[in-house]
Amino acid sequence: MSIAVVLSALSPGEKKWAKYAYVTLTTWLARSALIKVAHIFERTGLAMVGGAGGLYVAIGLMRMQTELFRNEWMVLLMMLYGAFGFYVGIDLPYRLAQKVNFPRPEEWSLGTDAATLASAAGTFFAAIAVFLSVSMIVLDETGHDGFRVLVGCCWAIGTSLQIAAGAIGRSTLGGAT
Repeated sequence: MSIAVVLSALSPGEKKWAKYAYVTLTTWLARSALIKVAHIFERTGLAMVGGAGGLYVAIGLMRMQTELFRNEWMVLLMMLYGAFGFYVGIDLPYRLAQKVNFPRPEEWSLGTDAATLASAAGTFFAAIAVFLSVSMIVLDETGHDGFRVLVGCCWAIGTSLQIAAGAIGRSTLGGAT
């Protein structure tokens, strides 16, 4: 049975409401599915960027003469940790910002503000570490081992802050609903 047959049996007022309901329902469902697919692509892209960042930092650390960082498993672990950190931490839940009601503008929401600040700081530290690692690789710099460890720690702290931000944001969202 087509929509035209159903509409022909309705009065003019009912046809109008049926048409609006049909358009609203199909538009909402199609848009919602499209946004969900786009969100999955976005999160997957962020995870790939995090994994690539972990790879660059691991390559910088592999140039040290320490046996710990010259292991392939350490490179894989750093890539997976970076992918997980960027997947969870950068893209905080959209509804988190909508759930916050401030009685006064100067008040802080501990969950929302902590998640946002941790995500921003984590992204900044991880980006600096990746930038310095890529610079060392491209320019073929032979920096001190201490500087490489500092870059690796900066990346690890940044990625950990992103994971913490994702956990805070999702727990705040779960408690608010």
